[in-house]
Amino acid sequence: MPVPWFLLSLALGRNPVVLSLERVVGPQDTARCSPGLSCHLWDGDVLCLPGSLVSAPGPVLVPTRLQTELVLRCHEETDCDLCVRVAVHLAVQGYWEDPEDEEKFRRAADPELEEPRNASLQAHIVLSFQAYPTAHCVLLEVQVPAALVQPGQSVGSVVFDCFEAALGAEVQIWSYTQPRYQKELNLTQQLPDCRGLEVQDNIQSCWALPWLNVSADGEDVRLVLDVSEEQRFGLSLYWNQVQGPIKPWWHSNLTGPQTITLNHTDLVPCLCIQVWPLEPDSVRTSICPFREDPRAHRNLWRAARLQLLPPLGWRLDAPCSLPAEATLCWQPLDGGPCLSLVPPLPRENVTVNKVLEFPLLKGHPNVCVQVSTWEKLQLQECLWADSLGPRKDDMLLVETRGPQDNGSLCALEPSGCTPLLSRASTRAARLGEQLLQDVQSGQCLQLWDNDLGALWACPMDKYIHQRWALVWLACLLLAAVLFLLLLLKMSRVKAAAGSRAALLLYSADDASFERLVGSLASALCQLPLRVAVDLWSRRDLSAQGALAWFHAQRRQTLQEGGVVVLLFSPGAVALCREWLQDATSAPRAHDPHDAFAASLSCVLPDFLQGRAPGRYVGAYFDKLLPADAVPALFRSVPVFSLPSQLPDFLGTLQGSAAPRPRRLAERAEQVSRALQPALDSCFRPPGAPGTGRGMGPEAGDRT
Repeated sequence: MPVPWFLLSLALGRNPVVLSLERVVGPQDTARCSPGLSCHLWDGDVLCLPGSLVSAPGPVLVPTRLQTELVLRCHEETDCDLCVRVAVHLAVQGYWEDPEDEEKFRRAADPELEEPRNASLQAHIVLSFQAYPTAHCVLLEVQVPAALVQPGQSVGSVVFDCFEAALGAEVQIWSYTQPRYQKELNLTQQLPDCRGLEVQDNIQSCWALPWLNVSADGEDVRLVLDVSEEQRFGLSLYWNQVQGPIKPWWHSNLTGPQTITLNHTDLVPCLCIQVWPLEPDSVRTSICPFREDPRAHRNLWRAARLQLLPPLGWRLDAPCSLPAEATLCWQPLDGGPCLSLVPPLPRENVTVNKVLEFPLLKGHPNVCVQVSTWEKLQLQECLWADSLGPRKDDMLLVETRGPQDNGSLCALEPSGCTPLLSRASTRAARLGEQLLQDVQSGQCLQLWDNDLGALWACPMDKYIHQRWALVWLACLLLAAVLFLLLLLKMSRVKAAAGSRAALLLYSADDASFERLVGSLASALCQLPLRVAVDLWSRRDLSAQGALAWFHAQRRQTLQEGGVVVLLFSPGAVALCREWLQDATSAPRAHDPHDAFAASLSCVLPDFLQGRAPGRYVGAYFDKLLPADAVPALFRSVPVFSLPSQLPDFLGTLQGSAAPRPRRLAERAEQVSRALQPALDSCFRPPGAPGTGRGMGPEAGDRT
C-alpha cells in the first residue's frame, strides 16, 4: 500500500479548508469603489501589455496592494463557478513640479467658488489574470476628488467582481497603470479544488471530477486517478514557470481508473499535474505537488545548464525558476578557488532562460560566472572555455575610488585583496611598485569602470621571466652535466649495445651434436654476439613450451635487427622434408623440448612467402651433411659450410658491425679452434670415451 504523500486538496493561501463562500448572482463583471471615489469598468477585454515605465508628470494614482477573495458566481442554485474577487488598494504618488500647477488644481476644486469645477485625479488601472491555459485583462477607470489628493497618502480601493478560474488552478494576478508609472504588482495564488471547499452541491463540475492522489512508490512517484470505469478524462503534465510561458511536457486522453508512475529523475519543483473530464466546458483541476520535494530540487540543478554567449552574454537554461544568485569571479592560472568579484561588482538574482550581459568593458579568459544558492555553489563556467583562449597568468587589480579623486589599488589574491604598497610576503606586494607603473603606463587591460572603482588585468609574464632567468640558467648547466654523464655511460655500453642478436635453431639429433651446438654458441658470444639457444633456456622452455618460447625469442631477435640461424643436420633435414612433403597432415609428435620441430610452423611460411631474406641464415657442418642435402627452399638465404666458410658466416652474422677482413679471419680461427674438440667427438666410434650425453658447462641451463 503506497504511503500517502500529497493530495490534490489545497486551500487558498495557508488555510487548509474554506468553510463558506459568498455568492455573486449574474454573469456580468462589476466594479465598485471606496466611499469618495468613482470608478468605471470598461467593456470587453483589453490587451495585456504593460508597456515601458514613464515619468509621472505630477501626482498620479497607482496601485499599492492586491487582495483576493474567493466567491461563487451562480447562474442557478446548483450551477455555480469558482470566481476570484480582486481588491486593488490605491495611493497618490509624486508631487507637482510647478507650484502654480498645484495652486490651479486646488483652486479648481474650491467649493466656495461661484462656479466650482469638478477637479479630480484620474487613473486607468489594468488587472491581468492568468490561469493556465488562459489569460484575461480588464481596465478600471478610477477618479479621486482633488480634496483627497495628498501625495504619499492612501485614497481607498476599487473591487473587481470577478475572474472565473478552474478549481485547483494556480493563478497569477498583475496590476499596473496605463501609462505605467511604477513596477507592476503581482500575486500568485493556488486555488482549492472540490475537496477543499464545501461546494460539491453547488458546482456541477465537481460531481464527475476525476480525483487524483499522488503517493510515493519507492524512489518513484505514483499518480492514482480514482474515477469510474469507462469515464474518459484528460491528463497533462507541464512545467509551470514563473518566468516565461508554461511548457507542456506530457498529455494524454485516458479512460479510468488509471495508475501512472513517474520516474523520480523526472521530478522538478515546477512540475504540475492537470486533470479534467473530457466533457464540454469541463473544469480543469491542477496541482503542483513537488515544490518542496528535495529530490525535485536536486534534479532541477542537475538539469540546469549555464551557457556563455559571446562576447559578454550568458544564460541559465532550466525547466523551472531557480532561487539563486549570479556573481563574477576571477580564476587564477595556478588553479585554486575562483576569487569573487563581489564587491565591487554586485550580485544579481538569476532569471532563467534569458540572456544576460556581463557588466564588463572587455572580456578576459580568467573571468568566470558562478551561480549559487545560500547553501553552496551550484554552477560555474569560465569565458576561456569558449572563445578567449586559455587562461593567462595575469594579476587582477581592484581600484577603489573615494572623494576628491583619491583612490587605492589592491591585488586580488587567495589571501584577500593585498595593497600594492604593503610589506606583505605575497607576490603582488613584492611587485607592487612595478604593477602600479604598469597601470599608469597603460600596460594593463581595464575590465570594468565606474564612479566607485575599476578592475585591471595586468600581465605577469615579464616578471616571471626575470625571476626565473637564473633558475633556467642553472637548469641548463645541470642538463649539460647530465648530458656529459650520459655520453660517458653510452660510451661504456657502446660495445654491448652494438652487438647483434642471433637465435640458433637446430635439431637435437644426439648428445654429441648438442655439445657441438653448445660450443658454437659459446664461441659466437665472444665476437661479440648476443646468442639465444634452447640449450641455455631449458627452464623457460619447460615453463612456456617450445612453441611459445620460440615465438618470444624470434620476435625479440627480429625486432632488435638480429638474425635467426638454422643449423642443418640429418635430423633437421628430415624434419623439413616431412613438413614440405605433407603439409596438410598433422606432423608426428616430437620431443616437447625440441624448439626446431616446434619452430617449423613459423619458419616455413617465412620462406614460402619470401620474407626470409635478411632475417634468416643457414649453416651446416661439412663433415656431417653434404652441401646438396639442404632443401632448395632454404637456399633463398645464405647457407654456409662450417668450419670452412667461417669468416663469411661470422661476417654475415655481425652485419654492419663486422670488423675488417684481417680481424674477421682472426676471429674465425678462434671459433674454429673452439669447435674442433666437439667436432672430433661427433666422429668417434660408438662407445668411445667422450661420446656420452654430457655437454660441458657451455650446454648447461644458464637461466
